[in-house]
Amino acid sequence: MIIGYTAGVYDLFHIGHLNLLKNAKGMCDKLVVGVTVDELVTYKGKHAMIPYEDRLEIVRSIKYVDAAIPQNDMDKVEACRKLGASYLFVGDDWFETPKWNDYEKQAEEYGIKIIYFPYTQGVSSTKISEALKSLQTDPKDRKENK
Repeated sequence: MIIGYTAGVYDLFHIGHLNLLKNAKGMCDKLVVGVTVDELVTYKGKHAMIPYEDRLEIVRSIKYVDAAIPQNDMDKVEACRKLGASYLFVGDDWFETPKWNDYEKQAEEYGIKIIYFPYTQGVSSTKISEALKSLQTDPKDRKENK
């Protein structure tokens, strides 16, 4: 059985997330997805709009996902090793970044292959979040339509 692993925050779930999960499932028998816990999101200097428990349930409900688990730290290679995963899936926006070059060296030691999928252009949770924030206005600034 070929096990694959990927991880992310999955805040404001969008088509890019779905594309990655669908492509990943096509390359393995069992796809395990790590969903970043709120404390780790905060550690990274961000704040999820959707609480961890809700994000976990959304990911768990995707038909391409066989198991959704908490991602409590950033060590994706260790997660793969513990799960017995042969593949670690990620978007190609991380390709040849220093962080992922290090992951590749670590993964190779354990026989884990990192697969980079094409990043879905024009969509990201950050862009969606920024768009939502730009729509928010102070109630005092709104003009009533009469």
